[in-house]
Amino acid sequence: MAADMVDADVPTGLRASHADRDRVVEVLAAAAGDGRLTAEELDERVAAALSARTLGQLAVLTADLPQEAGAAPASAPASAPAKDIARIEQRGAAAVRAGGWAVPRRMEIESAWGDVTLDFSDAVITYDTLGIDLDMRGGTLRLITRPGVLVDADFLVRDYVKTKVRPPGDPEAPVVLRVEIRGRLGMGRLEVRPPRRWFGR
Repeated sequence: MAADMVDADVPTGLRASHADRDRVVEVLAAAAGDGRLTAEELDERVAAALSARTLGQLAVLTADLPQEAGAAPASAPASAPAKDIARIEQRGAAAVRAGGWAVPRRMEIESAWGDVTLDFSDAVITYDTLGIDLDMRGGTLRLITRPGVLVDADFLVRDYVKTKVRPPGDPEAPVVLRVEIRGRLGMGRLEVRPPRRWFGR
């Protein structure tokens, strides 16, 4: 069992919360960034974490990772002020922004052969627009939306790209954030979808 995820005195059969799942996703992303997990393993474990019902199911996903893998969480704490500009630069790794991270006004993403996931499900939104300047090759840009978050990728140059866009949910919800993606995505995938549903949500 991963001691940093589940206290030894806490029954592993207890139901997991959204925050519990988010913490595990952060640890997995950090481990992938350290080279401890492949991109395929990261995708599999993140999917399992998002659908986990109990703390025990979450603990299994990080049981073979050292505690320090989660020392630098990928998401900003909810109390952190939103930055004007944030940057993600990586090669052969994975970056995840999830939980109560503060959405900046602009993001610069430079990525090669790795995935970037921006989860707006519980994000702290203080600006009405997020501009993303993208330079990505051989990876997946995944945006997890919620009602009121709209994504505009009309000005994104795509070369050999698979695109999967699903509406965020309630089409009549007031717009709280418009995400505008510009730049270039080559030999990769653009995925825009609402959160996956699991039992009880």
